[in-house]
Amino acid sequence: MPVAAAFPFVEVRIDTSALTPVANRAPGVIAVVGVSTTGSAPVNTPREVGGLDDAVTLFASRNPDGTVAPTPLFQSLALAFGQDPRPQKVYGVKVSADGHTAGLAALEGIDDITFVSLAGVTLIGAASTATAPATGLRALKEHVENTSAAGLRRIGFAMVDPARAKAPDYVDKVVTDYTPLRSDASRMVLVAARGGVGDVATAAMAAAAAFAPNVSLLLKKIRGVTMPLESQYSGTEIKRLSTANIIPIIDPTLIPGPGLHFGEGRAFTTDESRLYVDVVRTLDDIEFRLKAGLIGLVGDARITKSGMVALKTRIEGILEPLLRSDVIAGFDVAIPVLDILSLPESVWTAGDRNVVTTARANRVVDVQVSVTYGPAVHRLSVVLALKF
Repeated sequence: MPVAAAFPFVEVRIDTSALTPVANRAPGVIAVVGVSTTGSAPVNTPREVGGLDDAVTLFASRNPDGTVAPTPLFQSLALAFGQDPRPQKVYGVKVSADGHTAGLAALEGIDDITFVSLAGVTLIGAASTATAPATGLRALKEHVENTSAAGLRRIGFAMVDPARAKAPDYVDKVVTDYTPLRSDASRMVLVAARGGVGDVATAAMAAAAAFAPNVSLLLKKIRGVTMPLESQYSGTEIKRLSTANIIPIIDPTLIPGPGLHFGEGRAFTTDESRLYVDVVRTLDDIEFRLKAGLIGLVGDARITKSGMVALKTRIEGILEPLLRSDVIAGFDVAIPVLDILSLPESVWTAGDRNVVTTARANRVVDVQVSVTYGPAVHRLSVVLALKF
């Protein structure tokens, strides 16, 4: 083969691989599944809702005088848009009566949803069987747990029936009756607003979605719903509901002006290590950032010292912004195969050689990322000493 001629002297090939954008997942995207018999949206078909006008067109109708003829789905969406700040994106899914399971199934392929609620639903329902799907709020629980296990991390918001009457055994019965909704994977949030007017679950979900993942829910305001004074929880009830990982909705006297707030920040879970909603959300957010930021190295990074250094540098670049913004208090990245490749091969032990050989043969690299999380204060213990 002849030697190539010198002309055109300089040949430039343009490589745009470094310009490939990194995928982003907004942490505050909600979906509301609810009953509607009017509007232009097809049944069981998710639609992004830009505002109340969209909600009217898609899921409601107008009376001759121009007022809105509401549906359960529209009313819940109106509460979602009434939060300040409001969620980054809102989806609505119209369903027929008792058709929530099919509506939830329609959300399975949408990858940016982080919160889901059922408009106005308080029925606990039944778990799925070999012959029948789950119903009521148990369908919501199964949906968020199944999609989260498949990689699309979601949290479901549900509410205790606000029509439950005040009684001495109110908390005991709520805890007993709603135990089937408790999620071992910390994928459910259960709010309680006795006598509450409006879809408290959706309003609370939208209020939570408006904040960054690391922000605690405790004492954040929920707009658009009301609770009669005579129905509000006593201090004892607030403490007992919170201890059971149910979030009571309260109007604390220490915060000036009327308004309802989250009385706790817990997930309705059995997992004490993921007890708080902000912990679950932060872990979900970091997990997605790592997946999106590292996908470009799969198939390209080599199992060599330089390749593993590039991998570690990329991970540090993903986590550093979270450290600077005080989302996390610290992190550490350990790549065992890099530690070995950084040593002269002559000093490798038999175990070291086996680690490198196995990694190269299977093309699998183990990485341990340790993150230190500094949570918000939830309780202050003040000692007041009186002296003369």
